[in-house]
Amino acid sequence: MSFNPPVNSIMYLLRYGFAMDNLRENVSEDIVGDELVSDILNGASGFARDVLAPLNRVGDEVGAALSDGVVTTAPGFKEAYKAYCDAGWQGLAAPEEIGGMGLPQVINVAVNEMLYGANMAFGLCPMLTASALNAIIAHADDGLKSKYVEKMVSGEWSGGMNLTEPHAGSDLGVLRTKAVPNDDGSYAISGQKIFITWGEQDCSENIIHLVLARLPDAPAGSRGISLFLVPKYFVGDDGSLGKQNNVKAIGLEHKLGIHGSPTCVMEFDGAKGWLVGPENRGLACMFTMMNEARLFVGVQGVAIGERAYQGALSYASERVQGRVIGGAEQASILGHPDVRRMLMDMKTGLMGARTINLATAVAGDLAKCLADETERKQAHAREALLTPIAKSYGSDMGVRVASIGLQIHGGMGFIEETGAAQHYRDSRITPIYEGTNGIQAIDLVGRKVRKDGGEAMFSLINDLEKIHEEASGMDVDIIVSLESGIRVLKLATDMIVAGDDRDVLSVASAYLDLCGDVVSGALLTQAVMNGQKANDPQASAMQDLLKYHALTLLPQAQSKLAQIKAGADAVFTLPVSQLADL
Repeated sequence: MSFNPPVNSIMYLLRYGFAMDNLRENVSEDIVGDELVSDILNGASGFARDVLAPLNRVGDEVGAALSDGVVTTAPGFKEAYKAYCDAGWQGLAAPEEIGGMGLPQVINVAVNEMLYGANMAFGLCPMLTASALNAIIAHADDGLKSKYVEKMVSGEWSGGMNLTEPHAGSDLGVLRTKAVPNDDGSYAISGQKIFITWGEQDCSENIIHLVLARLPDAPAGSRGISLFLVPKYFVGDDGSLGKQNNVKAIGLEHKLGIHGSPTCVMEFDGAKGWLVGPENRGLACMFTMMNEARLFVGVQGVAIGERAYQGALSYASERVQGRVIGGAEQASILGHPDVRRMLMDMKTGLMGARTINLATAVAGDLAKCLADETERKQAHAREALLTPIAKSYGSDMGVRVASIGLQIHGGMGFIEETGAAQHYRDSRITPIYEGTNGIQAIDLVGRKVRKDGGEAMFSLINDLEKIHEEASGMDVDIIVSLESGIRVLKLATDMIVAGDDRDVLSVASAYLDLCGDVVSGALLTQAVMNGQKANDPQASAMQDLLKYHALTLLPQAQSKLAQIKAGADAVFTLPVSQLADL
């Protein structure tokens, strides 16, 4: 199935989205001007459409293969990866001083949504490389940086994240991989890691693994974890590649989806590695990598949802079935009200999740570029607050949209040939990896709301209220629904701040969903207003989407509030003995 990246939708939000004006005021116009951004998006769109999208099907059907520790990717992936690197896409947001383009993260998010939509399995490799690179830049010593970052910026060397072990998933405090000091300042890393995305492949010349391991006599639990850089091939002082390190893939997972992405079982057998960051602070260092990855998982959800939407729209336009109300017999199902409703559900939900992703990226950009330290801290707090929402809301929306897309296809959606099933299978991993969405909800209520007494969330709510005040001249349904949603979010936040741990954790996911519905509604309102002020002809269509959002998504906040009020009782009242059968 063909794929046409939604350039117009993304460009509209980049012009008029929440806090973009603030970003433009604090960075060079050369890197956020409409002309340059348009050129970048159109270039990425062409690459995604013409190079990556045609490989999506073969990646799903053929996948990756493992033989004697060597992984061979699906046909065409290696050539596409070289084209990706040659075009410079890997270094889009990397600092200029290390060979990158130095563009804002929000542009990187926009570009990568297109790439993921074209071929999500392929896009996971560049994503992990960028995230690993950021962790190295933030925490490694100058020697490691000088040896590894340049080739990672170019994409010649990829990066991998090695956390999970068979017995240590969400609870990394029980991991057993060992790191024993060598005489030369390096460490011997021994252990097994599972679910390692692109842990072994034939596309890049080298793979730079970041590995969590435990030093001898390290404290128990998560406080005794350190982070190590372990290259697949040793690197000489002149940058040349040497012999292979004692790290190899010993298995490939057989997965529900993303078959083109090799998910490896990695064995480290006394592999030589180097410490990144302080001893026993590895988890904190790794979160530099994971937090960015979480945002991009939310982007993946929107991306695969967009592809599913386009497939459903195309099918609905061509599938002839029955009489359309007020029309001729044997018309396309696009004219049936329920099909139209499903398409509106898909498009509106995706646009809302997309604007949260972009707002999260903008907050991160502002945290780096603002001159005032207090304002930088506030922007960082906003980025931290929005990240779990972006990850969960975007990934859940992707699954929901892919499921609706399959429904629109009817029985043909259940048949692999249409491609609708692949989108659903591929999307389903996004609420799971990089921290399940349940963990994101716990992170939101525990670390991001209750820890500061709700300060960061109430600051966000205050900004949402300003948007509502400015929207006084808009459609009454939009104004009333947004006002109600913001009021509910404020009440729910009061309950989260004041509630006991058992109640709060029982309703954390409901609270996160509520945040997503309300925040996306307000951000879309802001984008519509700014577009109207600029007399943008697309603002009218955006307002139509916004009104549908106000009538369908924002009212869900009230039901979420009822769930939050109920607390833990509704979750725990049924005895454990009756969970299996009454």
